[in-house]
This record gives sequence, structure tokens and C-alpha cells, in this order.
Amino acid sequence: MRSESSGDFLSRISHTLEIPMHHPYSKPFIGGNVFDKYRSKNPIHRWLMRRFLTSLRTMLSQIEFKSVLEVGCGPGDLASNIVPPSADYLGIDIDAAQIDLARSRYPQLKFEKGDAYTLPVEEKSYDLVIACEVLEHLEDPGQALTEIDRVTKQWVLISVPQEPMWRILNIARGKYLSDFGNTPGHIQHFIPREVAQLVAFQFHVYVIKSVAPWTVLLARKKHETIVNRLN
Repeated sequence: MRSESSGDFLSRISHTLEIPMHHPYSKPFIGGNVFDKYRSKNPIHRWLMRRFLTSLRTMLSQIEFKSVLEVGCGPGDLASNIVPPSADYLGIDIDAAQIDLARSRYPQLKFEKGDAYTLPVEEKSYDLVIACEVLEHLEDPGQALTEIDRVTKQWVLISVPQEPMWRILNIARGKYLSDFGNTPGHIQHFIPREVAQLVAFQFHVYVIKSVAPWTVLLARKKHETIVNRLN
């Protein structure tokens, strides 16, 4: 019997949740809002971001890596907070304006324009690939995970907004009410179990953690798990 593909899985869960698989726009990536959460003066936002960044740093402290590729790097703020200065880093984003901003803010880091479906790097060229707050913007997150699997040597760090908590919190603060609290640009809506299953199609999920209002996963290439078991 044919095993369920990531595309079949997404179609099934989106139908169950009544979430459209295909956004009315033809673009493969829909950008989100421009709220700068890293520089917010709101004490609640600042507390949430401290928890989020601390959790990411803790996860990364459990593994060894010397090179990092970040997919959907935006203006480079995440990398500046969690990537060790000694790491060989490259940030990729589809938005040229974000790349220009990242280069101006963090001239010590390297940034290039590119998209998640066709990353401009060689196969197995980075120890760690980061894709935080990216999958929810993609029409085909499964395809992006396949491409990430191609370029990572071993590790992947992923985060997505945790639904339905994300939309509930938006509604509670009076945001995006006409779209039931959905942040502009979010076309996938994952509860923790669903994103874990999606990532597990491509990788071995090493750690999954709820860091409200995000779900964070640390995963590794499946063939690495097989080698470790054989040894």
C-alpha cells in the first residue's frame, strides 16, 4: 500500500480544519506583517521573545555545528541572537529589501536572495539549517523541507506559530479581526502534532517543544539516525 506523502497529508489536515491549501495568489511565498517583534517595547512581547530565543539557544547547545544556513532570514535578527559568531553563516530570503536591511544591520554576516524551494547552495553544504517562522508562509512546505534536506548535512531547526493559540492571541489583542486573527501571509496553520508529522516525513524529530505561542522542533537527517543505530 502506498505510504501517505507530505502533500497528501497537508491536503487531508487542511480539509479537516477547513483551511484552503491554495492561496488565491499565484506566488509561492506570501510575506507576513512587518511588526518588528525583536524591537518591541511591549513588555509582554519582550517576555515572549526572551522565552523563544532562550529555548532556541538551549536546543542548539545540545548539538555540534560549524556552519549554518538560515532559510527565510528576514532582516537577520534571529541569526544575530542565536547563531554563534564563530559559525560560518549564510542567510537566504526571497525579499530583496529584507536582504538589504540585513546587510546594513549585520555587515559581519553573509546574506543572499533566494527562495526556499531552490536554495542556491550545494548538496549537504551546511551542518545546520534554520527555518523559523517560514513554513506557515509557503504553499508547499513539504517541498521546502525536501530542499532543506538536500542542503543540510545533519541538523534542522524549525519553528511555526502554534495554532489555534496564535490566532486566539491576535484576537485577544484586537488584531486581524476580519480574518479571525490570522496574521497576514499565514497560509498554513499548524497545531503541534501536525507540524511534527509533516517534519517527520523528511527528518527524524529529535526534540519538539511548545514555547507558546510557537512550536519549535530540532530534527536531523533520517540516514544519520540509521547510521547511529547501526553503530
